[in-house]
Amino acid sequence: MGGAGDPEGLPRQRRGTTPQMHGRYPDFDVLEQAPHWDEVTRRVVLARLDPPAPRFFTKAETRTLGAFCDTVLAQDREPRVAVLAFVDAKLFERRLDGFQYADMPGDGEAWRLVARGLDEAAGERGARSFAEAATEDRLAVCEAFAEGRLAGGTWDRIPVAHAWTVVMRTVLAAFYSHPWAWNEIGFGGPAYPRGYMRLGIGQREPWEGDDEFPLDPVPDVRERDLDHPTETAE
Repeated sequence: MGGAGDPEGLPRQRRGTTPQMHGRYPDFDVLEQAPHWDEVTRRVVLARLDPPAPRFFTKAETRTLGAFCDTVLAQDREPRVAVLAFVDAKLFERRLDGFQYADMPGDGEAWRLVARGLDEAAGERGARSFAEAATEDRLAVCEAFAEGRLAGGTWDRIPVAHAWTVVMRTVLAAFYSHPWAWNEIGFGGPAYPRGYMRLGIGQREPWEGDDEFPLDPVPDVRERDLDHPTETAE
């Protein structure tokens, strides 16, 4: 998170849009493939470029949870995927997952409690809300949340580890359903009705982009120690 989101050498996006305009596939734009999708698929994907305004969360909750989503996804500058808008729409429209932890409230209430708990945790660091907290404080709160170390106040009302799992499951699903995220990771998008032609290991379809970032992200992250979000790599 933080400065770790844009490592030295990662190409700037030259075609299409990615979050913060960097990615491993700088000349790939999945939206150029939209004419090959069927009408229903095209309508669903393109609608993700213009999500509805919040209808489930209050204004205060929207500010707090929007800042949370951006922090855990290391979306430090524009353009950003409006992840919370998709979370809000899912909860407002009751498009739920159909299961929940036995010791957790429903997803909507869980998200509201998380918003309250984040503000309380930020308040312990002197901020009026999580959204208004300094970057290093937001990162520290998120790290403690991920490790299940938040306690007191609202956090005593829910199992912290399960709360983290619930919100992050939705955050990641929303982020990686967006075509800007597809551009970032080089995902070719829906293959229906065209289908795939090259099924061998390591083969790419003609419309897929070339990876211009030679480092394997898993060992690279470990070498940079970027899995500790309160630290910033130089």
